[in-house]
Amino acid sequence: MLAGRTIVVTGAARGLGLAIAKACAQAGARLVLGDILEAEGAKAAHELAKIGAGCRFIPVDLAIPASIEAFCADIAAREGAADGLVNNGAIATGIGGPTYDALEIEVWDRVMQVNARGTWLMTRNMAPLLKKGHDARIINVASDTALWGAPRLLAYVASKGAVISMTRSLARELGPSGIGITVVAPGILQTSSTEYVPAERHQLYEQGRAVPGPQSPEDIVGTIVFLLTPAALAVTGQVIPVNAGFTFT
Repeated sequence: MLAGRTIVVTGAARGLGLAIAKACAQAGARLVLGDILEAEGAKAAHELAKIGAGCRFIPVDLAIPASIEAFCADIAAREGAADGLVNNGAIATGIGGPTYDALEIEVWDRVMQVNARGTWLMTRNMAPLLKKGHDARIINVASDTALWGAPRLLAYVASKGAVISMTRSLARELGPSGIGITVVAPGILQTSSTEYVPAERHQLYEQGRAVPGPQSPEDIVGTIVFLLTPAALAVTGQVIPVNAGFTFT
């Protein structure tokens, strides 16, 4: 499905991002991985290269505009263009628990800086390369917490709500260039990065899904691969919950 397409995935060193990268590689894509975790990111690129994927890793810190600019400049120099961008990088761990009135301003600012501003700046800096690509697509990974209003997770929920709203606006700005952009909104997935989530929240999801039970990253990557194809342009601007029916839109 993605043969001949160059796909950029942020937050790709582990968890969902790595699963997305693997699925894209299996679909024939050439990959550029980005993450703040340099050792893990380099290892991920090496592992994907071993299974035959064209893949390289570039470190990037989504909290630092200059780092995003350097990341995209590296792609411009080496690849020259891109056919897809998956904005998966985000802060999700260590920020839940406090109520809205106990949330620290510094935590709010850090989450917004990475999750909302980082997504915008990555999209802005990648747009010239996507315009040079073929039927380019952008996938913004949000969260269904922004759809049902998860409590005691305000900064994260607000940041993912911002990503959803930005996507709708960007769909209208990028559409005339033939670039499609969509949101996938997963629920809690069974990964090493969700071990911090209280057991009762996992149970809420597993018992509340239309198809009960846990979800893994592998359950949702097929949707993302499709959204990176030329055929997905018709759903630009849409929010797609990929949570086995925990929420509906």
